[in-house]
Amino acid sequence: QVQLVEHGGGTVRAGGSLRLSCAVSGLSLTDYGMGWFRQAPGADHEFIAALAWGLTRYADSEEGRFTISKDNAKNTVYLQMNSLKPSDTAVYYCAAGRNAPLSWDYWGQGTQVTVSP
Repeated sequence: QVQLVEHGGGTVRAGGSLRLSCAVSGLSLTDYGMGWFRQAPGADHEFIAALAWGLTRYADSEEGRFTISKDNAKNTVYLQMNSLKPSDTAVYYCAAGRNAPLSWDYWGQGTQVTVSP
């Protein structure tokens, strides 16, 4: 059974940083591309970053503030978020896909990130 479990969400003040982690079980990170998404209240699901087959891709809106990485030995994916803004407030999800970033097969349950002014 594949499971993706996000950790590291919370409340931070604007300008602060958070590092999210996604612990993966039931699949190997060497076989799947990984990504991060978020969804703010009343908004669509939004792509943030992907790490697949040695390449990284980021949403243009991040302006270099976010960094995706992974540790294959720990089967964990990370999202480092710096210079956070109130507009970054959302539920953040990790995802895994054999055809990432074109499609995604598995999703985590999400972790809430709240950025206060």
